[in-house]
This record gives sequence, C-alpha cells and structure tokens, in this order.
Amino acid sequence: MDLPPLTPSTLYLVATPIGNLEDITLRALRVLKECDVVAAEDTRHSGQLLKHFGISKPLLSYFQFNEAKRSEEIIERLRRGEKVALVTDAGSPGISDPGERVVKAAIAAGFRVESIPGPAPWWQPSPPADCPRTNFISSAFFPTNPASDATSSSR
Repeated sequence: MDLPPLTPSTLYLVATPIGNLEDITLRALRVLKECDVVAAEDTRHSGQLLKHFGISKPLLSYFQFNEAKRSEEIIERLRRGEKVALVTDAGSPGISDPGERVVKAAIAAGFRVESIPGPAPWWQPSPPADCPRTNFISSAFFPTNPASDATSSSR
C-alpha cells in the first residue's frame, strides 16, 4: 500500500519510546525517515534512536534553554516548506518536555501541526489543539520521596 507523502510546512510531534525502543510506531519511523530535519531535546539521545533504526537526518537541538531561538528557526524552516519532526528523549513533545512554545508559534503562523502517537496516546490531541496544559497532572510522574507518594496518589 502506497502511503501519502508527508505534508510540506508541517511540524510533526513524534512520540518516542519510553524505555523500550520496540515501542516506537511504524508511523513514527516513517515520519523520522521522510522529514527534512529532526528537532531533538537531546541530540545525543535522539541520534542513538535514529542510528538504531538506520535513519540519517540532520539533528537540531531543541531544549528548555534554547527553545525561544530554535522555535524561530523551526518556523523559518516551515516557511521554506520543510517537514520538521520534533522529538523528546522519551514520550510526547510538550508533556514535561520542550515543545509547547514551537507548537504555539507554528499554529499562530498558520502552519499544520500533527501528532504522531506513541507510548502515551491518551495525550496526543492536546498539543496540536493548543489546549491549555497549566492544570494537567500526570500520575506517571510521582515524586520519588515516599512521604510525598501517599499525598500524590490521593489527589
């Protein structure tokens, strides 16, 4: 079956495996293979992921302390018609990881933003829909302090 090509000028939010590389989806692999550039929270970590699957793409660092500057660069790439994949070290971009700023900028500039589901598909619709995440609580990130665990799980 021939799949349609990726859409130019699109920011793809690609969920990556949380722990086990075999959890990556075929769709995520296709986007990573066919995109023009991969914006990554940690290029070393994402480089290992790409290498494991035999994918060679330019990597652009995108993390908490450079996301303002890099968001502008990504928007410029989208203006040129590039297909940009955004990945984090594990899970979905924008959830306890960088990504929200560039998603908002892409939407404001009129570009398409598409989520590629992965290990946490229950959250996938929110980032491209620009839903507020200020009151989101993920029980997947319980505190490591045993005294805090009891109060966290009772909320």
